[in-house]
Formats: sequence, structure tokens, C-alpha cells
Amino acid sequence: MKLLFALLLVILLLLQYRLWFGEGGIGKVWQLQQTVAAQREENRGLDERNSALEAEVRDLKEGLTAIEERARSELGMVREGETFFQIVDELPGEPTESQ
Repeated sequence: MKLLFALLLVILLLLQYRLWFGEGGIGKVWQLQQTVAAQREENRGLDERNSALEAEVRDLKEGLTAIEERARSELGMVREGETFFQIVDELPGEPTESQ
């Protein structure tokens, strides 16, 4: 009876060792859960970025306002009949009219 009890105890200890420290054990599962959580967070950020880009593409395809705004800001274009005024700040070291 003592021999059977000792054998069962040894088997239990071996199984516990494999559970906690073996390949595919609790430590590995915890590490994989952390990796999955980090990847989900990264995916969430990329989804938000994709949504913003998708909305911008939709605006450019459908709305003339977005195209006009881009042409004005990035290309410096003006509408026919508009007058463009450019204000240039004085550069440091240049003499002003009051000098």
C-alpha cells in the first residue's frame, strides 16, 4: 500500500512539473496570452488608422470639397476669379523701411 501511495505521489509530482514548467505549460500559456493582447492592441490602432484613411479616400472620391481643400493647401491653387495674396514675413537681418 505504501509503495502504491509513493508511486502515485511521484506520478503526481511529475505531472505537476510538466504543468508548470514543461513545454506548453502554464508559463508558456501566460506568455502567449500577453503576446496576443499586445497584437490585439496593435491591430486596434491599425484599424483606426485604416478607418481614417478609408474615410479620406471616400471623401476624395465623392466630395469636391475635399479635393478643392487639398488643391488649395497642398498645391497652392486658387479658383478662377479669386485673387491670391501672399504675405511674406521679413527675414532676420534684412533692413526694414523704418531703418
